Amino acid sequence: MAFFSKLKDRLFKSSSKLEEGLDAIIEDGGEEVMAETPSPEKTPSRPTEDAPAATATLPAPEPELESVPEPEPQEPEVEVSTPDVAEETPVSAPEPASLEEVAPAPEAKPGFLARLTGRSSAQHVVKRVLDDDMLEQLEELLIASDMGVDTALRVTANIAEGRFGKRLSTQEIKQILATEIARVMEPVAKPLPLYPTTPQVVLVVGVNGSGKTTTIGKLASQFKSAGKKVVIAAGDTFRAAAVEQLQVWGDRAGVPVLTAPEGSDPASLAFDAMTKAQQDGADLLLIDTAGRLQNRADLMEELSKIVRVIRKKDETAPHNTLLVLDATTGQNAVNQVETFQKLADVSGLVMTKLDGTAKGGILVSLADKFGLPIHAIGVGEQIDDLAPFDPEEFAAALTGVKQD
Repeated sequence: MAFFSKLKDRLFKSSSKLEEGLDAIIEDGGEEVMAETPSPEKTPSRPTEDAPAATATLPAPEPELESVPEPEPQEPEVEVSTPDVAEETPVSAPEPASLEEVAPAPEAKPGFLARLTGRSSAQHVVKRVLDDDMLEQLEELLIASDMGVDTALRVTANIAEGRFGKRLSTQEIKQILATEIARVMEPVAKPLPLYPTTPQVVLVVGVNGSGKTTTIGKLASQFKSAGKKVVIAAGDTFRAAAVEQLQVWGDRAGVPVLTAPEGSDPASLAFDAMTKAQQDGADLLLIDTAGRLQNRADLMEELSKIVRVIRKKDETAPHNTLLVLDATTGQNAVNQVETFQKLADVSGLVMTKLDGTAKGGILVSLADKFGLPIHAIGVGEQIDDLAPFDPEEFAAALTGVKQD
């Protein structure tokens, strides 16, 4: 649960647009109702009916219970006239005090109205009827959270099924929505698969600034810690800073980084890296690529060339093609997935920078639309800020549901 705590603290700038919107929807048009539970105070207030329950734990006879709650000043002295009861009075005197301590304890928690009505454990909860207006507000909220129109309509339809016309509290609607989101994302929550073929070639693609280089460094470090022999190929030969950044991560993780002169053909570097990884007996070869916009045909063709050259060395390569997405790009991520999937045969997704946006619904939209495996999510720059995707933890963080 450590990563969930970090996810909740950092995700969506610690302020989920979806969580805040759900609170507002219930408050708008909701009514305050009282949630009641039986009060423990009623047990000592009716001595004739409840005396057996009290004497089950206390040795004092029934007249002792009458002497505690009865307000009449004269009757207790008349009843307690036998010497046997009088002798027991000093022994059982502290025990009625324990009953008095138990009774006022719940009274300290409720408000004035609860004490006035005698319902010591009653709580006020705002609930709203799930009607057409509320469903429309939910749809608008989900769309505003980057969940997409189609996904938003499907999720709200599932929420309404069997619940239309019922009153729901904020916590109830959050839990229902979290369950629906987790259900959508459960099929795509899969770790990066490892194959017996070595070296397993992992091609990492994405647009400029999506976090590819950092993701590769984190993956290399984690796989190295798991006992795998990893090699990195700095295929972004057009940006010197990317090569330097990978070299820093390689030094930190103890992983070799293969480079080429600036401006070199990245496809040629990828081919040489595969040869080197085979000679070294590496388990994994992570190939970085230059960031490219999905609307630049020339750059996308260069990516296709890298794939063709890799397959000359191994016709089954690349074995994984990871598309790294920046969560702050919102619905533009849908266009990126469509384009990269056509040209590079994307096999899985990694979502970064979830700590930089108040909207996280884009991940739900991608899962619903494409069904591509989501291998990991990132919420920071540290090595442990990239973790396997957990749909239940993500849904809880997104909607504000508390987890134990």
